[in-house]
Amino acid sequence: MNGDALKLANAKKRRKQKSKKKHKASNSLLYSQFDGTDRYHPSPILDDFTSNSEGRLPKLDRKFYEKELAILQVELVKMQYWIKHTGYRIVLLFEGRDAAGKGGTIKRVTEPLNPRGCTVVALGTPSDQQKSQWYFQRYVEHFPSAGEMVLFDRSWYNRAGVEKVMGFCSPEQVEEFMQSCPEFERMLVRSGITLLKYWFSVSDEEQEVRFRSRLEDPARRWKLSPMDLESRDRWVEFSRAKDEMLSRTNIPEAPWFTVEANDKRRARLNCIRHILSKVPYEDMTPEAIELPPRKSVGDYQRPPLNEQFFVPNAYT
Repeated sequence: MNGDALKLANAKKRRKQKSKKKHKASNSLLYSQFDGTDRYHPSPILDDFTSNSEGRLPKLDRKFYEKELAILQVELVKMQYWIKHTGYRIVLLFEGRDAAGKGGTIKRVTEPLNPRGCTVVALGTPSDQQKSQWYFQRYVEHFPSAGEMVLFDRSWYNRAGVEKVMGFCSPEQVEEFMQSCPEFERMLVRSGITLLKYWFSVSDEEQEVRFRSRLEDPARRWKLSPMDLESRDRWVEFSRAKDEMLSRTNIPEAPWFTVEANDKRRARLNCIRHILSKVPYEDMTPEAIELPPRKSVGDYQRPPLNEQFFVPNAYT
């Protein structure tokens, strides 16, 4: 190896070591704040509420939010490389009130990731055939293979929430779910799947503001369904159903994590940071490749432009 090649190799080695040290430091910060104790102890966010009236923090600054989001999304990419390399499997559940910000958080999680290894599942109303199946069956079909992550925008917890409150299932079916769900989730964890469950909590005042915002915006009006309006009138019933659901399905193997979501920006950052803290990933980002010079096109000639159809350019 000549002198120039040796210098280049040493420089690459130093960059790689520096990158690993930087990642290790950032990961240490993540794990120091979320070391697993949040499974069994109250969240530190309660301490923040004591210094703010009505338990509300001031809205997060947009520039700070965008800067932090960019940093966290780079970490998400690193995490996905590690998941693919190790064959890790992870399922994330996003539950909560209508307009609580679940979809926006899911969008920010998946935005930088390779869709081939990251899937979002948002199932509609079950068909007659699905209604005749084992209740969990239509969800199991979407579970991850080795090296994949799956995000459920609402999940099997519909049975304990909207189906119960709206009368779409019997009390016996709800009770069967409450008994079966913890065992079902323990089985998933024993099989090697990491299961993270998030409940997005939003006040009735903030939900009302978001509902009206959607009604006034034609591009977002589709997000507000007749079912959402019906649930708006049953706030207390949904609160009671949620309380029972969280109490009876909060198990050590797959605990519930509540995301305070009155501020969408803060909720997104907190949730992404928490996801990163729960996956023991390492930086396995491949080295940047050097593009070789293009090969000669030879005798290839592009067909005449007048033989092709083009989309009209409406923006001159």
